[in-house]
Order: sequence, then C-alpha cells, then structure tokens
Amino acid sequence: MTNTFIIAEAGINHNGSLDRALEMVDTAANAGADAVKFQTFIPEAVISRYAEKAAYQFGNTGDSESQLEMVKGLALDLDTHKQLMRRCEMRNIQFLSTPFDLSSVDMLVNDLKVPRIKVASGEITNAPLLLRIAHSGLPVILSTGMSLLGDIEDALGVLAHGYLQASEVPSIAGFRKAFLSREGQRQLPEKVTLLHCTTEYPSPFDDVNLLAMETLTRAFGLPVGLSDHTIGCSVPIAAVARGACIIEKHFTLDRNLPGPDHKASLEPDELLAMTRAIREVEQAIGSPRKLVAASETKNQEIARKSLVALQTILKGEPFTSDNLGAKRPGTGISPIRYWEFLGKTATRDYGVDEAIIQ
Repeated sequence: MTNTFIIAEAGINHNGSLDRALEMVDTAANAGADAVKFQTFIPEAVISRYAEKAAYQFGNTGDSESQLEMVKGLALDLDTHKQLMRRCEMRNIQFLSTPFDLSSVDMLVNDLKVPRIKVASGEITNAPLLLRIAHSGLPVILSTGMSLLGDIEDALGVLAHGYLQASEVPSIAGFRKAFLSREGQRQLPEKVTLLHCTTEYPSPFDDVNLLAMETLTRAFGLPVGLSDHTIGCSVPIAAVARGACIIEKHFTLDRNLPGPDHKASLEPDELLAMTRAIREVEQAIGSPRKLVAASETKNQEIARKSLVALQTILKGEPFTSDNLGAKRPGTGISPIRYWEFLGKTATRDYGVDEAIIQ
C-alpha cells in the first residue's frame, strides 16, 4: 500500500524563534515525517483587535493579552520561511505551511513556490482565501473541523470554481455550478484531500468520531486523512488502520514551553514513536485476501495435528473414539477426516502415538 503521508505540525510552537523552528525541522526529519508544516500569516490581516482568545488559549497563556497580541510575536517573515525551506531541502523533508490571509497565500505560491497548500479548519468558510489558493492551481489539503457536510461542499465549490478558472463573477450559485460540473468533479479528486478534524486542543477522545472519515469518502469521493488534536498517538494510528492517507499531528520541542498549542502537542520522542507505529500498521494492513503468510507456513506441521493411535491397535481392529485421536505434529492425516475412520478396521498394527497412514 502507499505510505501514509505524515505531516509533523510545527505550527506556531517555535514561539517566534528561528533557531527553534530550524530545530523543529530537524526533529520532524529525525522522526521520519514526510513533511513539517508551519503557519504563514500577517497578524493584523487575520485577527481583529476585538477578537477574544479561545478557551484553550486562555488556559495555556492567561488573559493578560488579546488574541492579536498573543500571535504578533509568532509570525514568520519571508526570509525566515526561506531559511526553513533550505533546512527542509537539506533534511529531505517537505516544507508545508498554512496561510491565513491573501498576502500569505501569494507569498507561499509566488515567492516560496510551495508544492501544495494546507487550509486550516477555521478557513473553510473563507471563500476569498480559498479562491485565491485555487487560482494558483496548487493541490490543497483541506481540514474540516467544526464543519458539516454542507460546509465542506460549499468550500469544495469555491475550490472547483477557482481550479476551473471560471470567468463568471464569484457567487454561491457559481460555486455550486462549478462543484456539480463534470470538469469540477474531475479536478477535485486530483487536487483536494480532506482531513477529518476535531477543532479542540486537546480533543476529547469521544469527540474524535473516526468513522466520519468513511462518510467523507462516500460523500465526496476524495482522499481522506486526519488532522488530530488528541493527547498521545493512539488516534492517528487507529486512523491509519481505517484508511487515512494523511496524518497531521502537532509537535513541540517541549510541552512546558509557553504558548497556546504546546500542551496538546507530541514531544520529539513521541513523534518518533508515532511515525514508527504508523509504518508498522501500514505493513500490517496488507490485503483483504485471507492467505497463508509465508512466515507461518513453516509452522503448519508443528502446530497442527494428525490422526494417531491413542492405544495399541492390532491389525483388523476397528478404529473407535477410544483408540483414535489427534496429536501433533501435523505431518499425517488431518483430523478433519476423523469421522471417516471411525468403524473402519486397521490394515496394520499401530503402537501408541503412531500416525495412522491409511
């Protein structure tokens, strides 16, 4: 099977430090992740000065500053992005980022020439952002936290409209038309991967609802993965077993660092453990065919049984439930044929435990 694409989500856990961000690239690469993802934004273009913090942000960073003030020191400039991309190239890991405003989309597409764009769950209704991304023609990984199927369909309509380079003025009706069009339905599976997501940090396990991945697959016919915010790595491992093609998971160099996302993130040794476990699960998924594995063939004769004499049987004596039984090894007549022999007569003498040969 194709390997699950593992995204190590650095996000804003670098706390605005280039050195820490570079170390996070190394950590993700050392863990065997396929990509390391950051966030690209201009704080004032994304957050109103009236915006309040989320409850988890209050819990992790206190109430001494606004949401805007909290993130001002976490934005990365163009030069920092370029340095991170160079480190990614050196470590043979893909650089990804999530844009939160139009200028950031343009920087990722035009200046950094990223291979694809990750869209955060909170941007799924941000039609201008989605349209700008789709006009670039780049593939999209779309997180679907806090969304119903209708929200996702609307977002896909915007993306389809952009991918088709539709000449008509953008509108809800036009997005719907693009989504339903034959060409739109052809392009979306080629361009878009959906990530099931629960937007809470950390996410309660009983809110994860992994079965919704199957619903997304049936509803839209697109590749589906998981963006996970639970504590630990059991959920992403389970998601891979259920067919997730992408796993995105936050990580940090130290959960005790200040900041809103560290507490719900994996530390380096945990990220490594998760990627190793995912690779093991991928091997274990195998084929739907029930076959005898090559590794177990040698154990068939040892573990299975053959028909044997439970006591001395003389030639001409009948086989009965008292003198005929099944014991290892399985090199003789299979005990599946036990009842064929009951009542038949022995054609030779048998000692105790001797395999029946007729």
